[in-house]
Amino acid sequence: MRNTVLIPTYRRPQDLSRCLLALQEQTKPVDQVIVVVRDTDTATWQFLAQYTAHNLPLHTVKVAEPGVVAALNAGLAVVEGDIVSITDDDAAPHPDWLERIAAHFICDSCIGGLGGRDWVHHGSKLEDESRLLVGRLQWFGRVIGNHHLGVGEPREVDILKGVNMSFRTQAIGQMRFDERMRGTGAQVHFEMAFTLALKRAGWKIIYDPNVAVDHYPAQRFDEDQRNNFNEIAFINLVHNETLALLEHLPFIRRIVFLFWAVFVGTSDSLGLVQWLRFLPSQGQLAGKKLLASWRGRWQGYKQFVIGH
Repeated sequence: MRNTVLIPTYRRPQDLSRCLLALQEQTKPVDQVIVVVRDTDTATWQFLAQYTAHNLPLHTVKVAEPGVVAALNAGLAVVEGDIVSITDDDAAPHPDWLERIAAHFICDSCIGGLGGRDWVHHGSKLEDESRLLVGRLQWFGRVIGNHHLGVGEPREVDILKGVNMSFRTQAIGQMRFDERMRGTGAQVHFEMAFTLALKRAGWKIIYDPNVAVDHYPAQRFDEDQRNNFNEIAFINLVHNETLALLEHLPFIRRIVFLFWAVFVGTSDSLGLVQWLRFLPSQGQLAGKKLLASWRGRWQGYKQFVIGH
């Protein structure tokens, strides 16, 4: 099976260099590497102009629109492989990454998507906790991630993580990442919308923690600065999650989800219960997060209604 690796990148030439080096060291040679670069990203274009590929079949795609969704969709348009494996510029796949990916897709023709663990490095500190519950959508709409902590045997999941996900190109066909996802960079939860759509189409989604990449979370150049509260980024995150889940859940579960989201919520998308939980430690910030969450829920709901 021919494999394509797709990497969206933006203003991180040093990270991209490490990622490309890891692809050169794969035990199964890569057949096509697509790097999608913004037209305004001078630093990356300069790096690529001087880069020596060393037998890496490198293909660059220029994109003018901001955001990971536009970048990935531009990349998907030129994929030649039977499998497309997506990773981030701030990740470095383990040497057996492509070999393990191919083995899964060859072994089971019902697999449409495959993901694995991303070992998160914070400087010299490695996140090495372990979780068995990974990538699941509970019946009432709560999403459990933990892709960076997963252990155990390969198993079916509902959701993959963008830094380490592969798809059978026959399975995705003309499917593209949802352009309604908000944000000018990370567009959090874009992968949730995509993998849930693939699952609705009847394909298996598998998580195998041995299909691994090292992940060195790098600086973002948009409103979403990971650990610092930004109202726009918060609203966008909740909007994207709400839209993806409303598209996926059947009618009754949609109603349950909306009630649960408004009155309970999670630590990322607050409802009243979570606001009360965080109020003693976060004070006014908890209130800002609650209002941003409710705005995101409302905007996601409106976007869903417009589409139906």
